[in-house]
This record gives sequence, C-alpha cells and structure tokens, in this order.
Amino acid sequence: MADLVLKNVEKSYGPIKVIQGISLDIKNGEFIVFVGPSGCGKSTLLRMIAGLEDITSGEVFIDGQLVNSVPAPKRGISMVFQSYALYPHMTVRQNMSFGLEVSGAPKDLVTERVADAAEILQLVPYLDRLPKALSGGQRQRVAIGRAIVREPKIFLFDEPLSNLDTALRGQTRVEIARLHARLDATMIYVTHDQTEAMTLVDRIVVLNEGKIEQVGTPLELYQTPNNAFVAAFIGGQAMNFLPVENGQITLEGVKLPFLLPQDTKTVGIRPEHLTRVPDGERWLSGVVDVVEEFGESVLYHIIMDNAPADMPLMIFKSDHNIGEKGSRVSLSGDVKNLHAFDADGGSLKFDKL
Repeated sequence: MADLVLKNVEKSYGPIKVIQGISLDIKNGEFIVFVGPSGCGKSTLLRMIAGLEDITSGEVFIDGQLVNSVPAPKRGISMVFQSYALYPHMTVRQNMSFGLEVSGAPKDLVTERVADAAEILQLVPYLDRLPKALSGGQRQRVAIGRAIVREPKIFLFDEPLSNLDTALRGQTRVEIARLHARLDATMIYVTHDQTEAMTLVDRIVVLNEGKIEQVGTPLELYQTPNNAFVAAFIGGQAMNFLPVENGQITLEGVKLPFLLPQDTKTVGIRPEHLTRVPDGERWLSGVVDVVEEFGESVLYHIIMDNAPADMPLMIFKSDHNIGEKGSRVSLSGDVKNLHAFDADGGSLKFDKL
C-alpha cells in the first residue's frame, strides 16, 4: 500500500480550467472519498491520479515517487469503474485472472491470488460462471476482485455502486468497507451519494468547481462545515437556510432568543435539529405543506409565516405526530447546532449559549 501526495495539481481543456490548484495528502491505508456536484472535477481528479488524464501542471507523488510521466499501468494502481467492464465470454475466474496473465505472472501466483480474492468477496461458488449468469452486485464484486488480484498500491473507485439498486448498494457498500478493513489498503472513492460518503471513509474531500472546499472526517464536516456550500452538501437532508440582517432573521414574526454575529447574512439549521414546541417558546411558525413518510422517520415541509412558498422549512423526526398537511405548528431549534454564514458563505463562529 502507499501514500499519495498532490501538489498544486491543475487540469485545463484549452481555456477551461476544470481542476484548480488542488493540494492533498493521503496517508498509507486511508479510505478517502471525493464528493461534490456533477461537473465539480472529482472523476477527472481520480483519472489524473490513475494516469488516465494528463496533468496540466502540479505534481503527483505515490510513495514519494513523482509519477507525472509514469504511464498508468506502471503506477501500481487498480481502478474500479461505474460500468463493470467484464469480458462476457470469460468466466469469473478468467475475468479476475486476465490482467495478471497478460502481465506474465506465474500460473501458481495467478491461481493463488484469484482464490484469495474470491474468498474475500464470497465469489467462490461463481468462479466458473459467465457474467450474464450473475446479479449486478456479483458483477461489481468480480470487477473489484479483478483489482484485488493485482495487489495494487492504491485502489481507485469511480462511482462503483451507481448502477445497482438501493438494496444492492447498501450490501456492496458494507462489503467494500469490510474489504478496506481486511486489506488495510489505501482507497480513494468517488461518489455523489451522501450515505456512501458519510459511512464508508476516514476522510471526505468536498470538491466544488475544481477546488477543495473542505477536507475532514464525516463528523467534522457535518458539525463544523467551513462554509454554506459544505453545510448544504453534507448531511442526509438538505440544511435549512434563512436570511439574516442585523443579527436577526429577516422574516417577519421570527424571533431568536439571541443575536447572531453582525456579519451574518444567512443562518442554517438542519431538519433534524428542529422540533415542535408550545407557541410561547417558538422561533418559527407555519403550516405543514407536505409530509414524506420513511417508515422509521418523517420529513415535514413547513411553509413559514410571512415567507415565500419557495422557501419551505424542513423538519426531520422519528415523531409521526408533528402534524398532518394543513396543521399549524410552532418550531424551535437546537442552538448548539445553529450555523451562521457571512455574505460570501463563510462560516462564522459565535457563542452558542
């Protein structure tokens, strides 16, 4: 396994700069995820690390070695793509062994590594099947097994679960987490799925328009986002944002029990940090507009008093009795989990009583 260092890495297509001076240190054995909206550059950055995209400027080091000019097959990296890319006429065993055989590895070594990978991924009963006889989850495990047998320095995953249904995504996500624990491998994983990002990894790299917005553990990004972009992007449900002027929310009728910093232009609070209260204790009030039932929890959309209809407040609770559609509710929030942002979206620190 290996560590990876990016120093001021950039990528341009003509006049268009898609990766803008990214610097990042990834330690040996870390599990890192790149997240961000479509077009933010996460897959491009992954392909630059793999050697599948040229680097316009900057440096990439693997285990201390500069690899800018090292071709992809010699970087010691294995990549698992969104598409399984299996050879349909080859068995599972043949698909997993093909890369090693082409590289001239001894037959005994190929047999041993395929057997080990099949055991790790629970593919032993399927080794003599063709891909068409496998489920989507099994095919993706074969693609992962093909990467394992090469014993790479770094594993790269480019949205590997996006073609699977919800149940298979959850199952395969757990298998990848177990794989990392068992191999103690350096892994970099690209996804747009918040659940994958929050549950799989050691650290998350949030990308936006080719730049890093924040790097941290899932809990750090959730609790202390650097800016409004990270606050909005990280979390199971979208954060609520409300306008602020002179330390108070500008919507008529909203009363906070404290003043926010003078530079505050937006206040944010997550749906899970709001709760229904008696009218005399309220910060906000409004009418339930939509109720989304998830079984173990409910997401309520509230149209706030004196607020435009396109600025609904969301509250996410296990309590199924907040109110039905059309019910009037009064809400308060957890002060410790309130976030203040300036005009540029930067996070502001303040005394949360």
